[in-house]
Amino acid sequence: MRRLVVRRSVYGIVTLWVVSSVVFLATQALPGDAAQAILGREATPERLAALREQLHLGGSLPEQYIAWLNNLVTFNLGTSLASREPVVQVIGSTVLNSSILMLCAAVIAIPLSVAFGAWIALKKNTIVDSVASVVTLVLAALPEFVIGVLLVLLLSTGFLHIFPAVFVLSPGQPVWSKPAQLVLPVLTLVLAVSPYIVRIMRATMLEVLESQYVQQARLKGLPERTVIWRHAMPNSIGPVAQVVSLQLAWLIGGVVLVEYLFRFPGIGFQLVDAVTNRDLPVVQALVIVIALFYVVVNFFADVVTLAANPKVRTAQ
Repeated sequence: MRRLVVRRSVYGIVTLWVVSSVVFLATQALPGDAAQAILGREATPERLAALREQLHLGGSLPEQYIAWLNNLVTFNLGTSLASREPVVQVIGSTVLNSSILMLCAAVIAIPLSVAFGAWIALKKNTIVDSVASVVTLVLAALPEFVIGVLLVLLLSTGFLHIFPAVFVLSPGQPVWSKPAQLVLPVLTLVLAVSPYIVRIMRATMLEVLESQYVQQARLKGLPERTVIWRHAMPNSIGPVAQVVSLQLAWLIGGVVLVEYLFRFPGIGFQLVDAVTNRDLPVVQALVIVIALFYVVVNFFADVVTLAANPKVRTAQ
């Protein structure tokens, strides 16, 4: 188990290195002079020279990459070109806001999806199973921004004016101080993530219920509740954990559109704004944060899968 954890950690570090290389090359491949594009046509030669030095544009491409990677490893993310403040300070609050948004969505979506998927598996070949399959398939086919727009039309601008359509926050005010404004972004992410977890939980639960050890437990006369919670559910968690990790990793990408739709002050909205303003240090930092989230979530998903499924652990 320890060797597997170390191996996954090495894979995660290599993944982050590859992502950092791609981010650096992508920003360097932008057409034109980056310093000129950022400062505009009226920039003085002194300001252009200072910005080129800050972005490490003076040396060769390997030298620029080594300098940028050294700053990244030492957590020196540079200074925002738009606000002239340290990048860590600029993205700190937005990373916290997005973390709260994704945490709320995950806490609601994961247990409800797992429980609902297991329940409709027990209702196999009934009207409940058929309706649930159709609804989850429709939700899975809809992009998250479409779900968000439909929720706004239904709950904000239609007959029901229950929740605000956009997020309005005063400077320095935490996002959790406006719980009503969090409802629509969280609900959008929950409806976008849940269908995949529900469907895989249903399929896994059906497979486990038809396995020999579950049939043997029933032949021993164990109560059905004991068979489900002690034998079926633990053996269904392993495959579902991988899907949950993929959906949590998707949250960090899907949250970009959702935050922009609801004007939520998170990393998604800030990333779009940084790309528009050619704020390269902020763009690079936010992409690395997103990649780090992917790596961490998949790492813990692998650990949970190995811990929950002894067959997978011994097979490795």
